[in-house]
Order: sequence, then C-alpha cells, then structure tokens
Amino acid sequence: MAEQYIRIEAAALEDYVRRMAVGVGLKRDHADLLARSLVESNLRGVDSHGVQLLNYYVEHMLAGCVALEAEGHVISESGGCMVYHAENGVGQVVSDICTGHAVRLAKAHGVALVTVRDSNHFGAAAFWAKKIAGNGLIGIVMCNATPQVPPWQAKDPRFGTNPICMAVPGRDEHTWLLDMATTTVAMGKIFKARFSGQAEIPAGWAFDSEGVPTTSTEAAFRGLPMPLGGYKGSGLAFMVEILVAVLSGGAMSTDLGGIRNHTKPMRAGQMFLAIDVARYMPVEEFLERMDDLVGRVKAARPAPGYDEVLIANEPEWRSRELRLKEGIPLSEGVWNELVKAGRSVRVEPPEVESLR
Repeated sequence: MAEQYIRIEAAALEDYVRRMAVGVGLKRDHADLLARSLVESNLRGVDSHGVQLLNYYVEHMLAGCVALEAEGHVISESGGCMVYHAENGVGQVVSDICTGHAVRLAKAHGVALVTVRDSNHFGAAAFWAKKIAGNGLIGIVMCNATPQVPPWQAKDPRFGTNPICMAVPGRDEHTWLLDMATTTVAMGKIFKARFSGQAEIPAGWAFDSEGVPTTSTEAAFRGLPMPLGGYKGSGLAFMVEILVAVLSGGAMSTDLGGIRNHTKPMRAGQMFLAIDVARYMPVEEFLERMDDLVGRVKAARPAPGYDEVLIANEPEWRSRELRLKEGIPLSEGVWNELVKAGRSVRVEPPEVESLR
C-alpha cells in the first residue's frame, strides 16, 4: 500500500506544537522556541528532526525526566571558554542561551567555545549553527545522544548519532551549511520509516540487535544505527564525545539516557563554537571567496544519473521555499502520533488537508 500523507501550513503546525508544549508545562516563550525549531526542520525537509520528535518529547516531559522551567547556569567563563550546566532544562531553551554566549564571547575574543552538560535533545544542530552564522560568525555545533551506535568492530552500543554541524555567514538562506550524523543516517529516519509503516529501509542504515546488517525497519528500530564509513564514523563520534562530554565534565557514552527512556534524564552534552570572520578578513571578502568556492564546485560536470552538482544546504533551502508556499507534508503515521501526543495534554489538532 502506498504511504498516505496530509499537508499543513507551517504557521498552523507551529501553533499546534506551541499549544502542545504549553500543555505539557512550558512557559510561552520557551514553547515558542521549541515549536519554531522543530517546524523549521520540517520546512527544510529534515523531517527526522521535525515534529515527529514531539511525541517523544511529550512522553519524556510527562514522565518527569525534564526540568521544564530550568535555564541552567554558567559554571566557568575564561576568555572565550565557557562551561555551562543545563540543569536538565529543555534542550532548545538551553541552546538558545548558549548560542547567545558563544556569539558574545566570539565578538569579544575572536573565537569562543561553549561546552554544555546535563542538557536535553535540542532538535537539529543546524538551527543553532544558523543562529551563530546569522551574527557574521562561523558556527560549529555538536552534541552526543542516546548510546545506540556500536563502535567499529563491536556490537554493543557506546555512542549516539553524535552530529557535526557547521554554518557560515551568507547573504541569504542559500549559504553553505553542513549538518550530518556520524552514522549513515540519523536515527530519526528510522523512526520516520516505522511511523510511516515502511517494512523495509535501505541497506547500510542499521544493524539488528546482534550487530548483523538489516533492512527490516522493526529490527533496525530495536537495533543499532551503522557508523558512517565504518571506522571513520566511529572516530568522528569519539571526537564529538570528547568535545561535548569529556570537556564539559558531563555524562559520557553509556551514562546518557534519551527521549525514549522515561526512567531518567537524558543528560546530553552539547558544544557551540563561534569564530569571528572579521578577525581574519572583512566579512564581504569572506562572502566573495565563499561565492567563488561554491561556483567552482557547482561548475563541475555532473556524473551520469545527475542533472547538477548540489552543495550542502541546497536541497534544504529549496525545500524550505517550496514548503512555505505549498505547506508541509507529513505521513499519516507521523500525524497520528502527533495527534495522540496532543490529546495526551488536552490539545486538539487543527484541520489538515489529506493528500490521498
């Protein structure tokens, strides 16, 4: 059976998520931020980090695993270096504060690194790297996550999908931005396949619980994501863990909980690095050099089977422009889970368009 979809305007979806966040106990401004971050991922076509996460967020919050009013505090600040304690606050709330610190410190010192402990899931790293880049800075954002990924040559999980994201200043939304998991795909893509009723996923995405490669969605959901590029992905995940967990003094590897674990806080580690371009060259010169580099890459002849050469963030800004005009498509499986989460906090859904 073909997968069925609904469509909803971005503003209506954001309002629905906001009402749910308020319903679970968040302050209005915190709910606004959470809703904006999730819906922005859907606009960019990164549905794995969009509103499909909300049912997990709601369950985790209702289980008492998140300090809904916490905003965290600075543990130490020295030059451009900061360690921040999130106090188990909402990941988006803490990240908004810490990106602000990173921007402030980078403007003062040229480079700033803010490392965070005891936080929660913050959505897509791109949302925060873009915020830093919007201030004329290069933004690099990383985090650790629920230990679901085995290191190379192992079958026991030790790392999360541990994403790495970098955004650069630009004249508009079309600037270069890379946001990648250190696994073949983000775990959210496997969640989406399961919500949408897909029996199979592509080869190379996941292992089953015994470390055997699988294309079964259910086995993958209960199993382990594959490291990106084998030992290279494991090495990158290890690097992220050092910067966000070892350096922050926070939870590492198997110490972490997760948004599907309702017995303890997540205790995520995050890192926000900001580099002031103006300390190296005028920002306009940087933009011109970026245009030159992008032009050279896109001028490469497409390989057989491709119409053009795309750069990082190009599919996402194209998706954003289209979905702002036409609305956001969500599979009926994802939508039904969202409605279920809303009704658990007494929030009714808006009207949506069926795409059957």
